[in-house]
Parts: sequence; C-alpha cells; structure tokens
Amino acid sequence: IISSDIDFIPGHPIAGTEHSGPDAGFADLFKNGWCILTPDKKVSTKSLNIVTEMWKKAGMKVDIMSSEHHDIVLAITSHIPHIIAYSIVGTVANLEEKLKKEVTKYAASGFKDFTRIAASDPIMWRDILLLNKDAILEMLGQFKYDLNFLEEAIKKNDGIFLQELFTKTRGIRKEIVIKSSKSN
Repeated sequence: IISSDIDFIPGHPIAGTEHSGPDAGFADLFKNGWCILTPDKKVSTKSLNIVTEMWKKAGMKVDIMSSEHHDIVLAITSHIPHIIAYSIVGTVANLEEKLKKEVTKYAASGFKDFTRIAASDPIMWRDILLLNKDAILEMLGQFKYDLNFLEEAIKKNDGIFLQELFTKTRGIRKEIVIKSSKSN
C-alpha cells in the first residue's frame, strides 16, 4: 500500500529486445525511445516533472496518457504482435515432423524477422497477457475482424481488395519507419 503523501507515477519505457534480464541491457537502451507515464490525476505537477526529467535524462521522449489508453495502444503495438509471433511459431511446432524440419530449414529472413519476438521471455509474456486481458481481447477482436476480411478476399480472388489493403498498409509501415528514423 502506498502512503497518501507519496506520488506514485507509473511509467512504461518502450525499449528492449527479445532478450530479458540485467544482461540484456546496453548503454543506448533508452536512447530516443518513448516512455509513457500514466499518472493519477492527484499527482503533483512537481512530482510529474521530476519523473519526466529523469526519463529524459535517460535519453527518452516522454508522453503522458491514461492507463486505459496506454493499455489499448500497447495491446496493438506490442501485445498482439507477440501473440501472432508466438502463435505462428506454435503452428510450426504442431506440424508433422518432416514438414516442421523443412519449415525450420527454409525459414528465410522474413520469417526470422517476423518471429524474432517469439524468443521473448515466456513467463513475462504470460503475465503481460493475463494482466492486460481486457485491452488485448478488444484489439484481438479487431484484428480477427480485419483478418476475416483478408481471408474472404483470398477466397473470392479479390485482387482489388488485396492490392488496396497492401497499398494502404505499406504506406502506414513506411510512415512508422520514417517517424522512427526521425527520432533517432
């Protein structure tokens, strides 16, 4: 229990790799990354400024949002990608042995890049998914809804839908890369 005279300011530094623990740290871990703070409305401005400056001195940019909004944003930007990576590697694990050996043998950079995060700490990710269940299920529902449209387009040979979707998503991906490179 936190005393009422203490300002507790939760923060989420968006940094790291698929590796975890103290040995996974490195000097530039926080450089130009984002730290999201989710303070209670009762937190003093002075305390919020101190914590904000601490993260900035660690090299991070700081954003402030509600914890509920944070959970939705991270569900789609982090949690769902991890779920998909774990799931596709799980599909490989469930293949019959000969096909599994071929898949692991011929997995090229695309598969390796896409599934890198499936090497993340299983205990940590179990806990993240269980503790953020509501936001994750909301975004997972949206993802499955969108995936259903993609599946239907493939079934119907709807090349126009596929090309329009891939053009739109390619543009969003380029925007993400541009924003990421500008912050470095």
